[in-house]
Amino acid sequence: MDQNYINGTKLIASYIYKVFPLVNRELDKIAVLCTNSKDEILSDLALKSIKKKKFHALGGSVYALYPMAVVDDTVKFIVNFQTISDYLDNLCDSAGIYDEQAFRQLHLAMSDAVTPEGEKADYYKFYPYKEDNGYLNALVDRCRNEIAKLPSYELIKGPIKKQVKLYSDLQSFKHLSTDTRQKKLQSWSKEYLSDYKEINTWEFSAATGSTLNIFLHFASAWDKNLKEEDVRNNELAYFPWINGLHILLDYYIDYAEDIEANELNFTSFYTDQKECEKRLMYFIEKSFDACAKLQYPKFHATIVKGLLAMYLSDPKADKGFNRFTSKSILKNSGRSNTFIYHKICKVLRLAGAL
Repeated sequence: MDQNYINGTKLIASYIYKVFPLVNRELDKIAVLCTNSKDEILSDLALKSIKKKKFHALGGSVYALYPMAVVDDTVKFIVNFQTISDYLDNLCDSAGIYDEQAFRQLHLAMSDAVTPEGEKADYYKFYPYKEDNGYLNALVDRCRNEIAKLPSYELIKGPIKKQVKLYSDLQSFKHLSTDTRQKKLQSWSKEYLSDYKEINTWEFSAATGSTLNIFLHFASAWDKNLKEEDVRNNELAYFPWINGLHILLDYYIDYAEDIEANELNFTSFYTDQKECEKRLMYFIEKSFDACAKLQYPKFHATIVKGLLAMYLSDPKADKGFNRFTSKSILKNSGRSNTFIYHKICKVLRLAGAL
């Protein structure tokens, strides 16, 4: 196993000083595209997805530093793909629309984005607003351009498409009316839960809502000698554990906001704050255990520590009872450097970089 790869604080330093500027540059280019939209509603939702969810693209782009990945091209794919995800989330969440067929059609953009060839779908076919002046198509094309460069695309094609389907299913159900969405998600998850006996419906749903395993598979496919075993091990580590931890942390800090806005929050299904903490700790331990079995264990362990640092450095993680839970999680995660990364994220937030 090759141990000559950056991890830990060196990885974090390269991430901040090398990757952050590339992400910001790519987002600036995308922002120019969305201002050309003929529909003010679509233009506004596109700009909001960039300005308010920038940290999603920043966070995901750490995989540009995966061993053997081409940094610039990996950043381009991750930023454009994540922008598609965030834009579609806004289209489903913020326009007062509750149409499952429309949501599914929109998310065909994500399927097309990870398929290098073939005719693209009419994404707005069932959506009331349509005139984006080619914005969504342009994002898809940019992803396709990068996917087509991967030497080992055929090995990661299956897992990536599987996650895109699960993500699209989740988004199509999650944004339905309050009286429908919960039943739909419970019914949908039943067919999968027999393979994931250690988690519940809402934890499975959380794991489907992350794009981290997609970014990992993309980055790993730059290796022309990639093995099926490595792809399989990566998938088992990230789904459900690292993916699930990612989204559960996101919902954990957003709990109060989501409840006030009547938004679905997966952590709300825990009986109390203590159970939420217990399950987060379980996902943390399973994630670290899974990292140890991967080709580049220290890289992935740094990712998990980074997730804890990024989300628990958010001001919302210190509000109310969250303050005690967040401190307990940081203290009991039992890994060196996590506190250092947490402090770095605090500084970055103060500087407006996150």
